[in-house]
Amino acid sequence: MRNPLLSLNPPIMPEYSVPPESAGLRLDHFLAAQLPHLSRSRLQALIKEGHIRVNGEPAKSGEKLRPGKRVSVHEPQAVPITGTEPEAIPLEILFEDVDLLVLNKAAGMVVHPAAGNPSGTLVNALLHHCPSLSGIGGAQRPGIVHRLDKETSGCLVVAKNDLAHQSLSKQFAGRNILKKYLALASGHFAKKSGVIEKEIARHPVHRKKMAVVETGRGRASTTEYRVLRELPDASLVECTLHTGRTHQIRVHLKHLGHPLMGDALYGRRVGYPRQMLHAWKLGFTHPRSGQWMEFESPIPDEFVEAGAAP
Repeated sequence: MRNPLLSLNPPIMPEYSVPPESAGLRLDHFLAAQLPHLSRSRLQALIKEGHIRVNGEPAKSGEKLRPGKRVSVHEPQAVPITGTEPEAIPLEILFEDVDLLVLNKAAGMVVHPAAGNPSGTLVNALLHHCPSLSGIGGAQRPGIVHRLDKETSGCLVVAKNDLAHQSLSKQFAGRNILKKYLALASGHFAKKSGVIEKEIARHPVHRKKMAVVETGRGRASTTEYRVLRELPDASLVECTLHTGRTHQIRVHLKHLGHPLMGDALYGRRVGYPRQMLHAWKLGFTHPRSGQWMEFESPIPDEFVEAGAAP
């Protein structure tokens, strides 16, 4: 049976008049400041789909604003799910209540349907498990607040309603989420701890890859790392994310000369079944109660077998 309408409709967003101090700002940067509960990717999608207008006309993300311009934002109502079927796929749930659930995503599971992965995704499993999910992410991404790469395992939070989605999105955007990962990286680090602050952007040649770029050419990215254990040819590293860029840990560790073991895109697959990255700990403020909550995902078998359990 198909899932019914996604849950509560998002509120209609107001219209903004551009103040003199915002002159010259890009439209997406201006809106990111006005609407911190919406992720940058969500804003980009709303602009692309024509839901954001400047003086009543369709706009582009990079449009430079002038004082007095009127920016109107309409977030479409939740829609019925189309083309995404519920599937009885087992989920390892760490916590669940009326607002959200936290689960341990299995390595190899794609988060949401896309080209080449129309089924067997986390969203398919969620639609079978939950009678309703937040509609803010759109019909193909119900409840999805953040993502993990297909081969990355570990903690992931899902919003069951729009109240939870808006609160969690705001926390992610404001960098108020605790995100700690375990990474099995190649080689031994000269510095056993440190902070990597390097901007990340799409690779200029290999479009499936991201890369560290010169300052001003990418998005600010910060990864704090600490070596927990050294193996003969690798290091078990705890990585704390202070930003959430695509492939951030993979790209930053590659930049240091220590790509993830088993990472076919940024390193080598040899000897490992998948990229050795695990979303170990996740912490956030509960959207309704205001209580700080932390969760820890069990160490995957691949890490244990490699002698890389903390």
